[in-house]
Amino acid sequence: MSNWYLIHTKIRQERVALENLERQGFECFLPQINAEKLRRGALQVVQEALFPRYLFIRLGSGLESQSWSPIRSTVGVSRLVTFGQIPAKINDELLAEIRIKTDSSEVQLRHFAHGEQVVVTDGPFVGVEAIYQMADGESRVMVLLNLMSQQVKMTVSPASIRKVN
Repeated sequence: MSNWYLIHTKIRQERVALENLERQGFECFLPQINAEKLRRGALQVVQEALFPRYLFIRLGSGLESQSWSPIRSTVGVSRLVTFGQIPAKINDELLAEIRIKTDSSEVQLRHFAHGEQVVVTDGPFVGVEAIYQMADGESRVMVLLNLMSQQVKMTVSPASIRKVN
């Protein structure tokens, strides 16, 4: 019989740990989502871990199962998550639900959402609040500024606005 367990990885080494564990014959699952990130002033869609520093591993518990001992010395792995001395088992139904949610190619995190309040952080309109409208090409976004009692459309770099808290 085998169960799913949780591996805690080293910082930003989820993929390294996944690759090295799979190379040793372990069945693993690293849930990932598509996310918008601001890189070099432009919004880019990148894949990132849904649970940073964690991945799932299927391990057997009988005599015929693979030894667990190589796990802790695998490059990228910090440790097997335990509660006291007992490895933390993950419910199969929960894992199936996570697989369904992460199989979508849709961008699940948005850097800015339509209608969201933002503030300009660079240029002649520093400190002016605006309403995010949409991405305008690869390196520009469109916002509505409230200037002299009128809403004015303006395109700016995504790096020059931030969300209003």
